[in-house]
Amino acid sequence: MNIKPMKEVEEFLAPVAQSVGAELLEAVWNNREKSLTLVIDAPGGVDLNLCEKFHHAADAALDELDPTYGAAYTLNCSSPGLDRPFRTARDFERHLGEAIEVHLYAPFAGAKYHEGTLAAFDAGEIVLNTKKGELRIPFDKTSKVCLLIEV
Repeated sequence: MNIKPMKEVEEFLAPVAQSVGAELLEAVWNNREKSLTLVIDAPGGVDLNLCEKFHHAADAALDELDPTYGAAYTLNCSSPGLDRPFRTARDFERHLGEAIEVHLYAPFAGAKYHEGTLAAFDAGEIVLNTKKGELRIPFDKTSKVCLLIEV
């Protein structure tokens, strides 16, 4: 099945997401299930009503874009989930001042895991305020960075 590049879908739908008070984080195509999942976020989080509102707006817009060149597919809308890994500078910007966890491929500053408050993301470095002080971790040394979920 031929489909348009997900980057094109994301760029096309970004203003649609903004129109309903959301931000489109990514569009994901699942070829096996013939489904397009749109992952959105919003200040204060994503609830079922926002997903439904965006789903309807995106569905109408996608009729115009026709990402599958007329082939049938299922459209899904989702929140990023609390444990979604940070991938872009924008992911870090959205979570400034929040508690995060940083997993590394190899020990850095004596450990392969650090947690603290995200102070900045600057020039490819994560600036983390930890109990021991400020730590600057190169993003390319990380295996996963996400929100710290405390239970």
